[in-house]
Amino acid sequence: MIANILAMNTISSATDRYVIGVDYGTLSGRAVVVRVSDGEELGSAVLAYPHAVMDTTLASTGASLPPDWALQDPADYLSVLQQAVPAAIREAGIDPGAVIGIGTDFTACTMVPVTADGTPLCALPGLADRPHAYVKLWKHHAAQPHADRINQLARQRNETWLSRYGGQISSEWELAKGLQLLEEDPELYARMDKFVEAADWIVWQLTGTYVRNACTAGYKGNLQDGRYPSPEFFAALNPAFARFAIDKLDHSIGQLGDAAGRLTDEAAAWMGLRPGIAVAVGNVDAHVTAPAAKATQPGQMVAIMGTSTCHVMNGAALSEVPGMCGVVDGGIVSGLYGYEAGQSGVGDIFAWYVNQQVPGRYFEAAAAQGLSIHEHLTELAAQQQVGEHGLVALDWHSGNRSVLVDHELSGIVVGATLTTKAEEIYRALLEATAFGTRTIVETFNAAGVPVTEFIVAGGLIKNAFLMQMYSDVTRLPLSVIDSSQGPALGAAIHAATAAGAYPSVHAAAEAMGRVRRGVYQPDEARALQYDRLYAEYRALHDYFGRGTNNVMKRLKALRREVMTGA
Repeated sequence: MIANILAMNTISSATDRYVIGVDYGTLSGRAVVVRVSDGEELGSAVLAYPHAVMDTTLASTGASLPPDWALQDPADYLSVLQQAVPAAIREAGIDPGAVIGIGTDFTACTMVPVTADGTPLCALPGLADRPHAYVKLWKHHAAQPHADRINQLARQRNETWLSRYGGQISSEWELAKGLQLLEEDPELYARMDKFVEAADWIVWQLTGTYVRNACTAGYKGNLQDGRYPSPEFFAALNPAFARFAIDKLDHSIGQLGDAAGRLTDEAAAWMGLRPGIAVAVGNVDAHVTAPAAKATQPGQMVAIMGTSTCHVMNGAALSEVPGMCGVVDGGIVSGLYGYEAGQSGVGDIFAWYVNQQVPGRYFEAAAAQGLSIHEHLTELAAQQQVGEHGLVALDWHSGNRSVLVDHELSGIVVGATLTTKAEEIYRALLEATAFGTRTIVETFNAAGVPVTEFIVAGGLIKNAFLMQMYSDVTRLPLSVIDSSQGPALGAAIHAATAAGAYPSVHAAAEAMGRVRRGVYQPDEARALQYDRLYAEYRALHDYFGRGTNNVMKRLKALRREVMTGA
């Protein structure tokens, strides 16, 4: 009997199966090799996008871009497959023949205008100098005037789908970006056969087949109950836009966790994998992370904290949450309603501050201690009591995604004096993002979608001071994903499901997901002090964000006027 057990263990070891998850972020793509049986991450690799984010100039020509643009070159996404995936396999030291599936996730809403065979317009001869031919990254906010028109018309027409998006849609989403493309470059709009989410474009490159994933179609494309807004609605925006959903968006829908197709010979050669393995339906970086954090039950809100923060959670019933980014049946896992909200700037705000505002002596002091500038500022900020800095900030440097859904808003710091120190403003910005999250949590609670646990994934989990602050501010126990590659692990979980290793994403999540529960607990004394600062935050939030004072929008309009000469 012992011999049989030893033989079984040997067979198990020899027949280990693996999947690959590829996470496409804002600045880089990362691949991770994961063991199917237990979710162990065996190897990973990261590739920074060669063209990064084009938000001031177009890389191909050096031409200046207007304010609020954010573009990318889709060739960078293929480079991730060609370089990061083989590097991750080498680090894992596994037999590539034992890989049974690959899954991907992407920032959203990130849109690629393509021809019928999937060729991006920017790759066509003569179009490299046309900004609208490139990928519009999620944080491309130049379509805000178009989003405003869409929201205004939807309210006038009492469109029933609007309530599924908290009362208005974002400039980041498919409709607004599509309308902007039409009205600013109608020739390119006519040449574009499909307006494709990058999440689906990359799967198209892997399988040779275009499958539209249910997640982005619902959250970013306004597909609800099997229908897009009507052609009449689109025509009222612009007659040439009438068939936008029919011609440019509509396509067969793939459900999360299903296989979109099989890996082609060409794509297999890029990565050194076997042709024919399962390729999972595309997904969004935030939503795919929930299973990685074992957050597949109602009440578990997952915050994926990086350059921005996306908040996702499941609910048992359909509710209308003001300012949410959307609610989609099966939008995260099947059988539950998936809710989404978010903050457009978090890590981006901290990076802006240290890159543009912090004096050089702080960098010198950080280097002398062997710390990063963020670690140094955090240590200094942690030495103060709550409220000692006398400051409160609004975290709208990249607009407000939830609950105001308005990217014409901007950041502000109130209370600065001639004695205010850099670390004090840094702490106020950290607090502002925590207050923004509390606003979202309270809005969900008030709408009958209670948040009972707060789980954090993403790069910012490394900052223990920030994590404790979030627990104190929200008065929620805070759990952290036990993976440095949460979205990539989530993509791998979907790959395992698509390959048939598990019957459902729920089952795969229980076996392969990783989370450390209740790592941070709220401190009541600090929470009471944060309540006082939060009250000031909410006063400013409503004053500047709900139409009481539109100075932020007037200043943005003035800036746009001066920079464009309009």
